[in-house]
Amino acid sequence: MSISDDQNTRGESISKAEDQNRAVAGFERLWVWQKAHALMIEVHNICKRLPRQERFRLRDQLERSSSSVVDNIAEGHTSYYYQEKIKGFHTARKEVGEVQNHMRSLQGKGYVTKKIADEFISKYEEVIRGINGYINWVRKKKGTKK
Repeated sequence: MSISDDQNTRGESISKAEDQNRAVAGFERLWVWQKAHALMIEVHNICKRLPRQERFRLRDQLERSSSSVVDNIAEGHTSYYYQEKIKGFHTARKEVGEVQNHMRSLQGKGYVTKKIADEFISKYEEVIRGINGYINWVRKKKGTKK
């Protein structure tokens, strides 16, 4: 029986109990991944409203960098070696900076208000703090200061 066959026999909707029993990757339990993932969804929704001429300019860059934050947190968390973990989180932190910069570009071009840009930048600052905390935790666990 395939997944789609199973869904058809049980109906299309998945109950709350079934949702709670779904498989969860380890990185999905990290609040910083959850926050970055929610922000990525918000960013992608904003990008959908951008004019067509921004499709391969600002929209593509913003969608990629917001996705990259989440991807690198997941990659860093699942890495086996401490240095690989730290490297993934450093990359995620750099991508956060890129997203913040693109938000200012959206504001500058009049696609979002200053208030919206400021809110996203502030929310991404929280992600940076979470990333820094995780890096510090890995370093402490490894037994090094830097």
